[in-house]
Amino acid sequence: MTNEIAIIKIKRLILNIAKYALLIFSAFVALVPIVSCVITAFKTDEEYATTNVMTLPESWLNFDNFVIAWQKADMGHAFLNSFIVLVCVLAGSVLISSMLAYVLNRFKFHGNTLIRNLFTIATLIPGIATQVTVYQIMTSLHLINSLPGYIILMMGTDVITIYIFLQFFENLPVSLDESAILDGCSYFGVFFKILLPLLKPAVVTSAILKGVGTYNEYYMANLYLQDKTKYQVVSTSLYVFSGPMGSQYNYICAGVLITIIPALIIFLLCQDQIYSGMAAGAVKG
Repeated sequence: MTNEIAIIKIKRLILNIAKYALLIFSAFVALVPIVSCVITAFKTDEEYATTNVMTLPESWLNFDNFVIAWQKADMGHAFLNSFIVLVCVLAGSVLISSMLAYVLNRFKFHGNTLIRNLFTIATLIPGIATQVTVYQIMTSLHLINSLPGYIILMMGTDVITIYIFLQFFENLPVSLDESAILDGCSYFGVFFKILLPLLKPAVVTSAILKGVGTYNEYYMANLYLQDKTKYQVVSTSLYVFSGPMGSQYNYICAGVLITIIPALIIFLLCQDQIYSGMAAGAVKG
């Protein structure tokens, strides 16, 4: 009996060691790029050329790279464009997704199930596979190299967002709609005055997913906003430091840290709403 207890304890010890070793390794893999980016951002051109990425800079008070990155990449203009895109995309995407989920959940009609299945099938198609067709459509509509065109393109409803709202609508009793309609409320009134305020957790969850994707989007912004001096966003502004003669990664890393600051501030100020929204959107009540 004593030997069996000892064996069980040894197995638990080995399991705990393996578990914590995996966690430490995962944390190491996640933190190394961030640490190397911070270190590189404070290096001078000479230090960057003569040292490896993990060699500490001689001075942590060297902010010249940040100033050069901000001015040369015109990051002030890029942040303004990104803010306009982000606000318009979030407002349009959340509104379209929630209204579409409202129709699919509350109204039973021929083709309802087919539409849901088509949205599911759409998730299986890689986005890159449709870019030729999308680019031709954007060209035909004269929306290439246009900030409104890029906003319309990014405003496209995400299937995941639709299903998040569908899940929340299933938890809202239909009696709310019926009571409001009996009181003379229209369908639009039911949606905007009664149901939409109850969907705050779903709105927060959808805004987080869509906002992060839009803020970090590089491929679409680089492809459809071709005039980098006029329509650059945060994700494409640092492209100015890349060229045929090599990339100036000390300036790029400084610019990356600048782009992280707004997201970090928003996270610190809204972390309670973010955690509650993600938790509410992860489970079905």
